[in-house]
Amino acid sequence: MRRKGLAIMAAQSVATSAETVAVVEIGTVGASVDLGPATGLSCRECGTRFELGPIFACAECFGPLEVSYDLPLGDPEALRAAIEAGPNNIWRYAPLLPVPADVASKPSLNPGFTKLVDAANLAKELGVTGKLYVKDDSGNPTHSFKDRVVAIAVEAARAFGFTTLSCSSTGNLAGAVGAAAARAGFRSCVFIPHDLEQGKVVMAGVYGGDLVGIEGNYDDVNRFCSELIGDPLGEGWGFVNVNLRPYYGEGSKTLAYEICEQLGWQLPDQIVIPIASGSQLTKIDKGLQELIKLGLVEDKPYKIFGAQAEGCSPVSTAFKAGHEVVRPQKPNTIAKSLAIGNPADGPYVLDIARRTGGFVEDVNDEQVVEAIKILAQTEGIFAETAGGVTVGVTKKLIENGQLDPSLTTVILNTGDGLKTLEAVAADSGQTATIRPSLDAFRAAGLV
Repeated sequence: MRRKGLAIMAAQSVATSAETVAVVEIGTVGASVDLGPATGLSCRECGTRFELGPIFACAECFGPLEVSYDLPLGDPEALRAAIEAGPNNIWRYAPLLPVPADVASKPSLNPGFTKLVDAANLAKELGVTGKLYVKDDSGNPTHSFKDRVVAIAVEAARAFGFTTLSCSSTGNLAGAVGAAAARAGFRSCVFIPHDLEQGKVVMAGVYGGDLVGIEGNYDDVNRFCSELIGDPLGEGWGFVNVNLRPYYGEGSKTLAYEICEQLGWQLPDQIVIPIASGSQLTKIDKGLQELIKLGLVEDKPYKIFGAQAEGCSPVSTAFKAGHEVVRPQKPNTIAKSLAIGNPADGPYVLDIARRTGGFVEDVNDEQVVEAIKILAQTEGIFAETAGGVTVGVTKKLIENGQLDPSLTTVILNTGDGLKTLEAVAADSGQTATIRPSLDAFRAAGLV
């Protein structure tokens, strides 16, 4: 099976997880939890079904698990009206997520329903003649899209009786877990590479949980967390992106739901998405497919494009070489939030890009910085380095003729530039320093 390598991370803790899997199969967990329309877990590779529980790898083939649903089919107009009458956050989509029906009444950061910016100035700069939008997720509570996925994982942690929230993180997720845990009353202990941007370190630490730096890159951190899950030290811990990963990933679907609702319940023609693990891209595609199935949007072709940094581009390398297997790389890029050298969902990203007629491209660090400035100077949106990757790749795709500039296109900004000031600090300072006088201002030559 070509994706069996995807589950190496999961398999590292399967020796311990096997006991959990056995319990879940006989129904002692799945029968006692309320996660709304979620009916179970299924393996993406072999289709084996499991009851709801804190498992993430198939006991048969080690393939990744994802949530299955009993979706509210039959009356799209009534469902659309119910969604539109809901709260202005992701809980308006509760009937489509693995959360209890009363989720909106529980303590949460209530992320989502961020701005879809009509980016006419950026469109002009990039040569886009159709409509161009930026889905700006820097408006979430901790200023990244990670608040969405963590909010869903918190509900799973509640359902399964965990007392500590944890994660392996390139920065944004650490802050999102710390904040969500503080709000929901969990203890938190999160793990990051030791050399992250200072803004992300401070933001992750301010919420009062434990913040642990690991000597190494993100993949080293992830391996450590997989070992901790299999140790008594990790008992009662919900790792949002490991043993709660099937639920956590579903939060990214809300980006698809919001984009389509904000476009007047229409699919975009093209969407450009940054790739770290690849989960966000695959779940956005899942969300779009669910909206089609539910009759909430008209079924039509759409293209999905993936964006990576050149210094960590295993998926774009595989795509352009025509490979089905994604070979790991050692990250070396300023876009640290995307610096996952062994992306778990990489092969699924390849499938989606090829199925939809999209592409996976990468840009170098210089192009990332240039793109951050372009977005800031055209739309007033200060993106972190991941946003620079997405805008930079969009520019490159247009220049190479791979993205049609006449179609409706949505690009994602997943985080706030205040977290990655180092990327643009060198040449984004004061234009001039003058004495407080008009003569000094005139002499500076600024008018």
